[in-house]
Amino acid sequence: MPPDGPAEVDLHVGRRIRQRRKALNVTQEALADALGLTFQQIQKYERGANRVSASKLYQVAAYLQTPVDYFFDGLADPTAQATAGETGFDRAINDFLMSPEGLEMAALFVRIEKPALRRQLVQLMRAMVDEPEG
Repeated sequence: MPPDGPAEVDLHVGRRIRQRRKALNVTQEALADALGLTFQQIQKYERGANRVSASKLYQVAAYLQTPVDYFFDGLADPTAQATAGETGFDRAINDFLMSPEGLEMAALFVRIEKPALRRQLVQLMRAMVDEPEG
């Protein structure tokens, strides 16, 4: 690990592994067994503490039934200049979806059919964190 901590791309790939694994209700142990690793190694991948090799990422994608490029979705194009604040917003979404509660809330929220009820839930959350609308 570099002195400053993991590289942003390693953190992002790790978050996407965790997001996909959780979406499929796959445990770290099950993924580790399928890849011939320990669950601690999966934890390190998901935290970005260890980089995932190309061959291992390919195996992860196959086991989690997703294209390899899924793990890079949301990263800024390395040939283009990123817009200000883009990384912070993406990180907030990833952090939310990485929590067990956030993943469940997202799955439940999209099942709410009444737009007015969705808006009320957002207003309730704003009130809970004491943030003005906007």
